[in-house]
Amino acid sequence: MQVAINYVARSGERMCYFANDSSRDTVALDPRPMAIRNARELTTTLDGEGFALVRHRSMVTDFADAAEVGRIHPEEIADLVRRVSGADDVVVTGTGVLRFAERSTLSGALDNSRPARFAHVDVSDTTAVAFGARSLPAGAGEPRRVVHYNVWRAISPAPQDVPLALCDARSVAPGDLLPADAMFDRDGEIMWSFEGLVVAHSPEHRWHWFADLSRDEAIIFKTNDSDPDRAHSVPHVAFDDPRCPADAVPRASIEMRAIAYWY
Repeated sequence: MQVAINYVARSGERMCYFANDSSRDTVALDPRPMAIRNARELTTTLDGEGFALVRHRSMVTDFADAAEVGRIHPEEIADLVRRVSGADDVVVTGTGVLRFAERSTLSGALDNSRPARFAHVDVSDTTAVAFGARSLPAGAGEPRRVVHYNVWRAISPAPQDVPLALCDARSVAPGDLLPADAMFDRDGEIMWSFEGLVVAHSPEHRWHWFADLSRDEAIIFKTNDSDPDRAHSVPHVAFDDPRCPADAVPRASIEMRAIAYWY
């Protein structure tokens, strides 16, 4: 299948993007038609392609209930990441991030709730080092390896009209990743920011998605790995699935971020 992937242009200017007021974004889009493969046909790994699909039944009954998510989900995610990665320690950072396809009335109505419509990597190397040091468990020694993960789950029924596209980390060159500023704004004020990465086009990129996700599945993908001999980071972006019926339920999803440590 071929779909439009929103890359960013190599403008020579440092770009910025906002969690809520996207009218302030300076990202210059460069959409390109790209082949995309259903990763259910493959066996992908975290240290190979940089992403994997796992069965995971959550005890959360209502992902829209922030209190329930906060009480139950972080420990579930820490256990899941520890199991699939083999890390010595896992710290879940922040709360669950709910996102909704634009056809949903909730898209943009909640904090940071729009799908990401340009290819990006959540954190740069500089940000990953800073976040990893900040979240290092008290009393822990110097870690020999630190990996940042995103755990992404569709909480709307299949088919998803706006799925998540994932780029094989092995097909990405360092020069394809451009530093940019992620701005977290609320009511017109910038609350905090950090350096992320936006992605310029390369014909070498190999894109994948997982079709027809259930809420008992989770996509785990890397956003940074300190080990240079393994998959480093996975560019990702929301895209419109041209096969999806027009009356499908708008996609809703929840993301959890985690940092894994090896000592």
